[in-house]
Amino acid sequence: MSKEILNLEPKEVWNHFYSLTQVPRPSKHEDAIQDFMMKFGKDLGLETIKDTVGNVIIRKPATAGMEDRMGIIMQGHLDMVPQKNNDTKHDWVNDPIDAYIDGDWVTARGTTLGADNGMGVAVAMALLAANNIEHGPVEALFTCDEETGMTGAFGLEPGLLKGDILMNMDSEDEGELYVGCAGGIDASITFDINNEAVPAGMTAYKIEVSGLKGGHSGVDIPLERGNSNKLLFRFMKAAAKHHGMLISYIQGGSLRNAIPRESSSIVVIPEAKKADFESCVKKFEDIFKAELKSVEPDLSFSFASTDMPNEVMSEKDMWRVINSIYAAPNGVMRMSNDIEGVVETSTNLAIIQTKGDKLHVEALLRSSVETAKDDLAEMFVSLFDLAGAKIVLDGEYPGWKPNMDSKILKSMQSTYEKMYGFIPKIMVIHAGLECGLLGSVYPNWDMISFGPTIRFPHSPDEKVNIETVGKFWDFFVETLKSIPVK
Repeated sequence: MSKEILNLEPKEVWNHFYSLTQVPRPSKHEDAIQDFMMKFGKDLGLETIKDTVGNVIIRKPATAGMEDRMGIIMQGHLDMVPQKNNDTKHDWVNDPIDAYIDGDWVTARGTTLGADNGMGVAVAMALLAANNIEHGPVEALFTCDEETGMTGAFGLEPGLLKGDILMNMDSEDEGELYVGCAGGIDASITFDINNEAVPAGMTAYKIEVSGLKGGHSGVDIPLERGNSNKLLFRFMKAAAKHHGMLISYIQGGSLRNAIPRESSSIVVIPEAKKADFESCVKKFEDIFKAELKSVEPDLSFSFASTDMPNEVMSEKDMWRVINSIYAAPNGVMRMSNDIEGVVETSTNLAIIQTKGDKLHVEALLRSSVETAKDDLAEMFVSLFDLAGAKIVLDGEYPGWKPNMDSKILKSMQSTYEKMYGFIPKIMVIHAGLECGLLGSVYPNWDMISFGPTIRFPHSPDEKVNIETVGKFWDFFVETLKSIPVK
C-alpha cells in the first residue's frame, strides 16, 4: 500500500484524503465510513450527529471576531462508485484503495479512486481540524448514498442545518463555479421471457465487448464514448437476422450512473453457421474500432467457445428484446441553447441482465430542463410499452436552477480574480449534484459548487490533478475570510 500521497501539499488535505482511501465506502456499504466520520468529529470535540438516514453533521463555531458572518455548510458525499478492471482483485467491502502518484495526477491501481467525492470531504475535514484559519460558523454535511439514489439528500430533515450558504464540493473542474445542475430519473424495465430448450445442431459461444473507457454518465457523456450494451445489441441484431443466433444469457454494465464498459452474452449458433458467425464478430470489431478509434483505442469484441446452455430465449421474446434495446435512445439527446458546450438532455442505457425468466434493463435519464426530462421518460415508456415490457420510473430528483444574483457567487468571483488574475467560469453541470434536492428542503440557502479537477470519475481511470487540489484549498480558505455578514 503506497503512502506517497501523504507527502503532497497541502498536507492537511492529502492526509485526510489518504485516511478516506483506507476506509471502504462503496454506496450501500457506508457503516464504516459513517463510524469513521463520527469518531473524527467527536475526537475534535465538535458537535457531531448522525441523522435517521445516515448523514453525518459536524458543527464548528466561528473563530473570534467572525461570529457575525453568514453560516457556511460544507457539503460532500461519503460514498464512492465501486468500479474495477476485470483483472483487478478488490473486495469493495473490506479492501482499501491503493492510490498512487502518476505524474501530475493521483490515481488508483485498477479501481476507482474515490476522489469523487473524497477530495471535497477531505477539504471539509481539513477545515474542521484546523486551528489557524479564520472563518464564520461552519457545518459539515456529509451525505450518504449519493451515487445510487441520493438517499441522504432525499432524507435530510428541514431545520437540522443552521447555516445560510451551501458550498457543495462535488464538481470536477478547478477554475469553474457551478450554479446549476441537471435533474434525473431512473427507468427500470423488465421483460418476462419464455425460455426454451436449445434446438438440436447448435454450438455455443460467449461474446464480449470490453476495453471501453466508460466513465461518469453525466460528466463524460459528451465525450461520445462507446456504450458496451449498445454495441453488443447492434451486433446481436445482425447475428440473429443473418446467422440464426439465439440468446441464452446477457450481462452488461453494473451501475446506472456509469457508462457501461463491458457487456457479454452466451449465445448459440447453428453448427453450419459457425464460420459465418465468427467472421461476423471480427467484422463488427473492425467496424466498432473504426468508428470509435479516437475515443476507444482499447476496444475489443471477442468470441470464445463455451459450454452449451440449458435454455435459450424464445425467438419471439428475443426479438422483442433486441429491437427495443437496439432502438432505445442513448447518449447526448440535446445540447443547451443557453449555455455553450453544456449538455441539456441525455440518457445512459446502463445495465442489461438476464435472471431466469426475466430480463432487466436500467437507464438513467438526465436533463437540466424538467419538461425535457419528462419527454425523454415518455419516449422510454412508449418504446418499451410497444415491446410488451414493464417500465417503472422512479428515483426522480430535481435539477438546480441557477441564481445569477447569488451573493456567494459574486463574492467568490471577486476572491478568485484577486488570487489568480481572472474571473472563474460560471457553469451548469450535466451531472446530478445534490444541490437541487437540498435546496428544495432548505429554500433559503444560497448555493454554489466547486472543486479540484477530476477526470474519468466512475471508472478505473479516475484521477485528480495534484496542483488543482492546492488551488481548491487555498481558494476555499480565502473565500471564508470574505463571507458576507448576516
